[in-house]
Amino acid sequence: MRNVIRLQRSLEIGGRAVLFASRRRPAWLAGVGLLTLSKIIENMELGHNVMHGQWDWMNDPEIHSTSWEWDVTGPSAHWKQTHNYLHHKYTNVLGMDDDVGYGLLRVTRDQRWKPFNAGNLVYNTLLALFFEYGIAAQHLELGKVAKGRADKEETQRKLREVGEKIGKQVLRDYVIYRPSPARRGRARCRPTSPPTPCGTCGPTRSSSAVTSRTVPRSSPRKTSTRKRRLSGTCVRCSVAPTSRAARSWTS
Repeated sequence: MRNVIRLQRSLEIGGRAVLFASRRRPAWLAGVGLLTLSKIIENMELGHNVMHGQWDWMNDPEIHSTSWEWDVTGPSAHWKQTHNYLHHKYTNVLGMDDDVGYGLLRVTRDQRWKPFNAGNLVYNTLLALFFEYGIAAQHLELGKVAKGRADKEETQRKLREVGEKIGKQVLRDYVIYRPSPARRGRARCRPTSPPTPCGTCGPTRSSSAVTSRTVPRSSPRKTSTRKRRLSGTCVRCSVAPTSRAARSWTS
């Protein structure tokens, strides 16, 4: 168990370090992958099992169902009430087990169909995308609150506890450990050819325009012309620019 904890923490630290220092897409994807694996291990192998009391026999205060707080937006005390007590005591009993559709989805024909259930696909998609926030809201019993059947003081206490936990998660994930965005696409090349004629060949248009008119793409002079443009020389007469404005374009 302690090896699993060390593995999970190492993955999280490594993932955040890679994300923090990443400026390229492969590094960003690697950091996301490490954090994803870390999150799965923490939530399922550690949080779920520890809060079930699976490791209480060790009498370790750090790995105990009464003290463990997991890495999701829902407080562990709320989850233990809705999952350990309600779900496992009244498994799949309609009206008692909130895990049957989470009070939002119609998942069995034993539930009476209502026009609201026509949006099942949309609700399920949103629940999948924001699942940990759905878990956080589950113990709030918003259905009872909407019908006025919930105790106001208890509801306010639950809201305060959920709000504090969400605030800590958002502060950590999006403020303190805010990852550097991956750099998308290739860097654009800045023009290096002088904007004014060199004074020797005397045209009034820029040398880049002269290049487009005098050197076709298939011309064998393409490579040499490109080298002269990068060095800042005029592509018509190969004389280096002397004006200050022209030199600024080559720097």
